[in-house]
Amino acid sequence: MTSAARAVGTLGRAVDEGLVRIGEVATLIGRASAHLARGRRRLRHIVYQVLQVGVRSLPLALVMSGFAGMVLAFQFGYGLQRFGARLYIGQVTVTAIFRELGPILAALVVGGRIGAGIAAELGGMAVTEQVDAVRALGADPIERLVAPRLIAATIALPLLTIVADLVAVTGAVVIASFQYSVSPRLFLNGVYEFVTMGDFASGLFKSIFFGLLVGAISCQEGLRARGGTEGVGRATTRAVVAIAVSALAADFVLTKVLLSL
Repeated sequence: MTSAARAVGTLGRAVDEGLVRIGEVATLIGRASAHLARGRRRLRHIVYQVLQVGVRSLPLALVMSGFAGMVLAFQFGYGLQRFGARLYIGQVTVTAIFRELGPILAALVVGGRIGAGIAAELGGMAVTEQVDAVRALGADPIERLVAPRLIAATIALPLLTIVADLVAVTGAVVIASFQYSVSPRLFLNGVYEFVTMGDFASGLFKSIFFGLLVGAISCQEGLRARGGTEGVGRATTRAVVAIAVSALAADFVLTKVLLSL
């Protein structure tokens, strides 16, 4: 077999495996949604999972967004200053934060943190046969284990994105004031006049979709874990990698769609 044929075969297997994973995740979302549509909502479990995945990720979101906002203000300020347009640093920076930086960083960094935790937790239950025990007792693991975590990730990530946006804007205001002599009042006035609610809403919509992806992928990889503690580690790694790739691909598609509306 020639090297070209082997390359094509490898690519074909990778595409086939990717499509299978997409189908599994879509099926998982559909089954969890069916349970929710039938009114089987366990509010106590959902609130507990929101606190687990949200509150524990809050310090990471604060640190990440603060530095990201400052770096973005540095870069935009440097570029705008070369054209004598540093007064527009607020408009450009906040638009980028709301539309792109906040949701995608939350999906990659915070989502990775959430996804790793969910995958490790469900993976540990899978390799110790606790998931099989749930089935043996006549309960559906999708209803008991997946649905609350799926809803929690979908709720927590937009909330963390809002917090990340606010902290990132605060960091940008500090840099604009001390580095480029743009007062906070001038910065915020420019933002108020230029940035629209649609800019903020588009980023929030992205984060909701990213939260759904994070919850579904991490639950699917956790339930597929086999082979003891080593299998849990592999499942956690697969979940984080899949979340990052899926979030970036979804971000491209969503950006294209939202900008065309």
